[in-house]
Order: sequence, then C-alpha cells, then structure tokens
Amino acid sequence: MGELRADWRLRLRREDAHGPVCGAGVLVDQYTALTCAHVVRRPDAVMWLEFAENSALEPVSARVMPGGWLPDSGGEDVAVLRLDSPRPQARRAPLDPELWGGMEVYATGYAEGFDDGMSLWGRIGGASGERVQLDAVTKSEVVRAGFSGAGVCTRPHEGRPARVVGLVVSWRGDLGERLPEDNRLSFSYLIPVGRIAELSPHIKELISPRAWDHGFEERLTRWFEDPHEDPVKITVVPAGSGKDRSLRHLTHRAQVVHRGGGSRPDLIDHALGQVAFPASEYLAYWDWLRGAKPRPARAADCAPLRPVTVLVDGLDEEPRPGDLIDVLARLRVLGFRLLLVFRQEGGPGWTASRDRLLLPALLSHADLLLDRLERLEFSDMLGIGMVDSASLGSVTETADRHRAARRLIDDVRDPQQQLTRLRALIKSLRADLDRRGRR
Repeated sequence: MGELRADWRLRLRREDAHGPVCGAGVLVDQYTALTCAHVVRRPDAVMWLEFAENSALEPVSARVMPGGWLPDSGGEDVAVLRLDSPRPQARRAPLDPELWGGMEVYATGYAEGFDDGMSLWGRIGGASGERVQLDAVTKSEVVRAGFSGAGVCTRPHEGRPARVVGLVVSWRGDLGERLPEDNRLSFSYLIPVGRIAELSPHIKELISPRAWDHGFEERLTRWFEDPHEDPVKITVVPAGSGKDRSLRHLTHRAQVVHRGGGSRPDLIDHALGQVAFPASEYLAYWDWLRGAKPRPARAADCAPLRPVTVLVDGLDEEPRPGDLIDVLARLRVLGFRLLLVFRQEGGPGWTASRDRLLLPALLSHADLLLDRLERLEFSDMLGIGMVDSASLGSVTETADRHRAARRLIDDVRDPQQQLTRLRALIKSLRADLDRRGRR
C-alpha cells in the first residue's frame, strides 16, 4: 500500500476551525493546497486545513489564491488555496501528471462517521470529458461525500514512492440514489493533475521537471539530521531555481536564520538565545561576538548541548561579508554548525568562507573522526584479546594509516587541493567508522 501517514493529506473544515468536516485536500507546497471548488463553495470563503495524519502540525486557515477559482464549468471543479501561514515542516505531495488506464490507485477521504479518514481502492477507467472514471471493485468502494478534493495516489513500487495523479471530484450512480451501493451502477471521478496544471500556472510550475531539486533535498535533509556530518557546509543555490524552492522547504530546520544583508546584531542575539551562560555574562558574550572585546574565558564550555545550526541565506548578498564571517568564526568556537548559501559560486565572501570557516572546521572534524576510529579500533582489538606487549604498535593500524594521510594534508599549500584531499579523507574515515558500528 502507500504511505501509512502523509503530511500532505488534508482534512478541510469550512469557515470555522471547529466547523464540520466538509472534504479533503492536498498540500502541494508550503503555501499551497488543492481541493474542489464545490467544497469551498465561494471564492471568498475561509477554509481550515487540518493535517489529519500528523497532529504535530498546527491547522491553518486558507483562501482561494488569485486565479485559483476553477469551478465546474467544463468538468474542472478545482480551487487552489493559499495558506495564511506556511507549513514548510509538512512533506508536500509528489504530483505526477502521468495517468493511464488500468493504473491501480487509492484515495483517503473523510466520509460521514469517518472523520479520522477511510481509504478506498480502484483502477483508472476511461475518460469522461475532462474527468477520468475511477472503477471500484465493489459499489461500497465508490467515493462518497467527504472524499471531494482527496488526492488520488498510485500504488507505490519498489524504489518509487506513491504519487498523486489527480483529485477526487465526484461520483455518479445510475439511479440517482444518495449512496453508491443503492444504485445499480456507480462510478467515482477524478480530475487529473495534468489537467489542473493546464488551468493553473502555479500548479504547472510545481510539476515541471525543474521545479524541485530532489537530490539536493535528500543531501541537505541528511546533513540536518546527522550531527556527524560536516560542521560547515557551503552550497550554491541560484535564486528562483528548483534548488531554491527545495531550500525554502528546509529552512525551518535551522535554529538561526540570517538573510544576506540582514542585521548582524539580530543574528548575534538569536544565536546567544541558543547558548547556556550566566545571565550576568550576556554583555561579555555579545561584545565578543561582535568583535569589541576578547573571548570570555569559559566560552567553549558554554556550547549548546544539542547541535545548533545557523543558516546564512545569501552570504554573497552581504554588503560586508568579512564582518559576518568574523561573527560566524566566533560562533564556531561555541560549536555551532554553519550552512552557508551562496547565490553564485565565487561571489563575495566565497574565498574567505572557504579558508576561514570551511577548511578549519573540516580539519578539526577529521581529527575528531580519527580519534573516534582509533578508540574503536583499540577497543575491538582489546575485546578479541589482540592487545599484548607484542601487538601494541599495530592494533590501530587503520587509524594510523589515516593519520599519516592527515599529516600530508597539512603540507598542501593550495586551499582547493587541501579541501579535496580532506573531503576524501573524511569520506574514508566515515566508511571505516560505519563498518565498526557508526561514528
């Protein structure tokens, strides 16, 4: 089957956060959701969107965005909603315009008596105007009131997750009875994602091949989630690109965010909010971070208990990048992780960030990994009785080999070559640590 729980599946209430459930919807990015126009009823209505399968996400109000009212004039019956506040923490729906007859699909809706949701399965049938027929195995599996706006999902295959290929819009019975099972023939109908994209430029943009950078998202998500990843990461994200859109969905993962050209005092203040130190020493830390006074004696001891990430979004848009890099270098003393986003490679502050932030951080990180590997290697040899007076010189053979490579890196004078060798060493160290039971 598909995802047991999905953030993007929405339960809708009309006008009031505590009003009755009136249908379903699909979150397609942090600002945008899809549902049926007949669920919304009026283009000026206020809808309440609930993340029925993730209670950690707060409900949010939404309204029809400009150009997003596509009522049932030619079989469309779609409303594109703009959330009143974004929900980047939610995983968006993977939209896919590909649809063919016989495709096995399912939808989760909120029929009367099933406010927590119920799922129905079927297969894609033939076209019916702009809509597509959805054939259920039995009449009891035909959609009903409460399913309108629900995402129609494919059955996931190995290596490829479920995708949303359309929205449930209606059902029809040949006798006109209220319930599908009371008719002789009953069918569900959906409107395909491809058709919605033809009607809405915003949705068309979201399903284009360049809309997202999924590889970048995976790498950056891994970096946020794994504190053993590089303590400083520099990446180039061109403005308006798919990579940029993907970054917007992950910005909330950083505890401190600084926009290029923003206030450095605000950055310092927000960063200090993550540090444990006596309140009486606040000014001492403030003055040190802004470069006005020496470093406090116990600064390194005040590092946050959990890794704290500072995201600098558009470092090359900073009027005086050197001053900002000074602040970031001091935050590194406190153990902060840094994600530095440039809008173009080689922009202002690029070389200084590499030489003053990235290289020192990776050198220290390599040393830390070396120490961990050496301890693990020695412990493993001790556990199997290989440590004695004759073997003391060779029990950490792997760590010794890496340590020799680490010493050679210090002799490299070209910073880019040094960085290349350093990355290769860290990759090898991680592989060896993973083989011994993780870092």
